[in-house]
Order: sequence, then structure tokens, then C-alpha cells
Amino acid sequence: MAKCKEFRTFKERGEWVELKFMAKAAEQGLQVLKPWGDSLAYDVGLDPGLGLLRVQVKSTNCFRGAGYRCRFAPGANSLRRYTAKEIDFFAAYVIPKEVWYLIPSAELFRNHQEYVTLCPTERPRHPERYRYECFREAWALLRRGRCVNCRLMKEAGEVEDE
Repeated sequence: MAKCKEFRTFKERGEWVELKFMAKAAEQGLQVLKPWGDSLAYDVGLDPGLGLLRVQVKSTNCFRGAGYRCRFAPGANSLRRYTAKEIDFFAAYVIPKEVWYLIPSAELFRNHQEYVTLCPTERPRHPERYRYECFREAWALLRRGRCVNCRLMKEAGEVEDE
């Protein structure tokens, strides 16, 4: 938790998390693009060779009950909402656990979810409640360049358990 105390604002923390995401994406073999300024809905562009993916980067260190609560909406002062036409994926970083979730935006928009609890634990008490665990470290979804149901991909052997 000491990492988070170094930042004076959430904006500073967000910039740090964006840098971490870009470095991790590059390690995964993805071409990383950084838009100029803050006027777009997405923070980072990725080019897996199949077209541009727009990624909004989020982070959390807010532990509640069984997991970490993460907000998938613009800043508190914003009146706008994200749309599927603006964002392809959300990348959520659970700071204390140093874990990434790569969630297709359609998954969150379909369920109208603004807040999600991410549960990066070795042995969850109720695994059936942890609907986003299939997106933990799911870098293969970004490398494929399209949003696909990860359960189907796992059954087909296309997503490695990382």
C-alpha cells in the first residue's frame, strides 16, 4: 500500500498505472499507442495487427469484503458515461496484488456495471460469484484483437491459464 501514498492525486496514480499497463502490454508483444491529451474516452491504443483496440485503464486498492472494488466510469466530476463505441477493453489493475484484469467493454456494458468487485485470491470462497476471474491476466484476448467470451476460448484451449 506504500506505493499509493507516493501520489498526491488520483490523476497522478492513474498516469502511473497507465505506464505500467503500457509496459506490460509491450512485454506481451503488443504494439502500444498513446493518444495525445485527455480528450478521448480511452487511455491507450493497442495494435495487435488486426485493427486498433481502445483501452481505458483503471486501478483499485479499495478492499471491500472478499475483493477489491473498482469503478468503471469516468471521474467523479464527469457527467458523461463510457460507451462501447468508444472503448473496446477495460484494463483494471489491483494495486496491492499487482494483478491485471482485461475485460471486454461489452461485458460491463451488457450488465450495466459501473462498480465491480475483483477477487484476485488463490482460493475464493464462492468461485461462482467471481464472474470476472476469467479475465484475470487474459492478455490473449488483447493479442487476438477482438472481444470473445473467454469461457468459450478456454474450452477451445485458446487461452492459457497464466
